[in-house]
Amino acid sequence: MPFRCIPIAPGIADRFRQSSVDDGGNPIQHRVLDTPGAPCRQCLRDAAAGEEMLLLSWHLPRPLGIYWTPSPIFLHAEACTPFDAPDTIAPIVRNRLVSVRAYDREDMCLYDLGDVGEGAVVDTLLQRALDDPRTAFVNIHTARPGCLLCRVERVEPSLPG
Repeated sequence: MPFRCIPIAPGIADRFRQSSVDDGGNPIQHRVLDTPGAPCRQCLRDAAAGEEMLLLSWHLPRPLGIYWTPSPIFLHAEACTPFDAPDTIAPIVRNRLVSVRAYDREDMCLYDLGDVGEGAVVDTLLQRALDDPRTAFVNIHTARPGCLLCRVERVEPSLPG
């Protein structure tokens, strides 16, 4: 099943970079990393030591309703290239314990498709969720703190002609 890991939209990332407050009204924190590892939600890679990162609360666009939640996220302080690699698990997913959460078209959680696993072998968990016709999208979170890493959507094959 073709898929795409969706980063934070460039307009939203730019809004945070130009603001001093996050979606929750909290001051955006600026941190220069001593060690690598903060996962940027735009380029979907871990920052290197010495890079400046923003730490903030983002009000997620989906799921809406009962399962809606804000999420703490890191974002490069300087503009970075949004992740765009079809059928590729984002690098920030691969190197940590993750929670795979599938949602239907009404933004209801599909509990039977949710699972936790090491990012290095998340392919099976993600494919299981995407293969299910009930799934509209999947959110992948860090399993321990629960922060959103990225949303995953199917890529519908284009018809010839």
